[in-house]
Amino acid sequence: MIATALILLLALLGLSIPVGAALGVLGLILDPLYSMLPLTQAMGEVSWSTSNEFLMVAIPLFILLGEILLRSGMAESMYGAMSLWLSWLPGGLMHANIGASALFAATSGSSVATAATVGTVAIPQIRKQGYNPPLFLGSIAAGGTLGILIPPSINLVIYGVLTNTSVPKLYLAGIVPGLALAGLFMLAIAIACILRPQWGGQRISASWSARIRSLAQLVPPIGIFLLVVGSIYAGIATPTEAAALGVVGALLLALFQGRLNWAMLRDALEGTMKSSAMIMLIVIGAAFLNFIMSAIGLTNALIDTISGLGVSPMVMLLILVLFYLVLGCFMETLAMMITTIPIVAPIMFALGFDPVWMGIVIIILVECALITPPVGLNLFVVQSLRTTGSMNDVIVGVLPFVIMMLIMVALLAIAPDIALWVPRVFG
Repeated sequence: MIATALILLLALLGLSIPVGAALGVLGLILDPLYSMLPLTQAMGEVSWSTSNEFLMVAIPLFILLGEILLRSGMAESMYGAMSLWLSWLPGGLMHANIGASALFAATSGSSVATAATVGTVAIPQIRKQGYNPPLFLGSIAAGGTLGILIPPSINLVIYGVLTNTSVPKLYLAGIVPGLALAGLFMLAIAIACILRPQWGGQRISASWSARIRSLAQLVPPIGIFLLVVGSIYAGIATPTEAAALGVVGALLLALFQGRLNWAMLRDALEGTMKSSAMIMLIVIGAAFLNFIMSAIGLTNALIDTISGLGVSPMVMLLILVLFYLVLGCFMETLAMMITTIPIVAPIMFALGFDPVWMGIVIIILVECALITPPVGLNLFVVQSLRTTGSMNDVIVGVLPFVIMMLIMVALLAIAPDIALWVPRVFG
């Protein structure tokens, strides 16, 4: 049964069927094969109960927040300020790519939006400043992954819903690992450009007065972050309500800066609807598949098989890392989370791993899937922003950053308090 389900899933994905549809179709196939009851009749109830989850409303709101920031031009101003502060480091603007990604991630909650926003502004600088294309493109793709780790994060909301884990605690737990991962990315860039100075492009000089003036461009995203995350921890708003507050704050900022108009608002809403529809199709398809798998006993069979291995918690963690690295080469990140977490999480919790800590580890592993071929979404996003060049440039460029992600997982395994200290103190 396990082998049949896996082969069918790979076959459906190999036929280039959209991931959300493939998950639903797999459920429709498994039902008559292994169930005596017509489980497909529950599809409507499963779809409604999944879509009706209050926390899920935060997803389109966070997407809309990122769209407004992108289309109002605030992201471009933010990147300009970051370039003045970070371009003196070995690697120049590549550090601005990471810094701007971390800051934009703290407002949008979306990896794709982060990579697209920073990439749109940064990619023209490759030829203009003489940067090494693979490493520069890799820094954009990898920086974009910070969007699902640094709060507010759409994927952390989904993990919280799937495992009944506190989203505010997950948000607190993501802050230090997110900043540490950004630091590791910058370290990788610095090491590469020290070893190969020609990769670092032309140095951009900036006076201290220019840097201080540019701080005004960083106030809006920081203000949005404080509004969203601060309202949650002040007890004023739930994550969903905080997302709505962020949208209102972004609209007011765009209005104040004279960038709010009907064309911008229409484009932002259209982009939000497209992204939200794609996400909800995956969520509903995966929820239906999980329902079928549980009903026919496939979930319990998987859990029994893995539990029967009799391995230690650390070996199980290593197996989990390898599992997500391999699966990330074939599945879209959101579908991978929704399909695997209901199976993986109970096993890891039973072995004594903290649910909040486990959430951060899984998100970092999912981040790897965003930049690993052949289906790494950020690879396609960055490549789509280029006018010339091969996808191989982006794939080669992300390799140092994948290594840094695995180092981050190792650091979390050695020192769990990297993720758990902040929620323990402030949660």
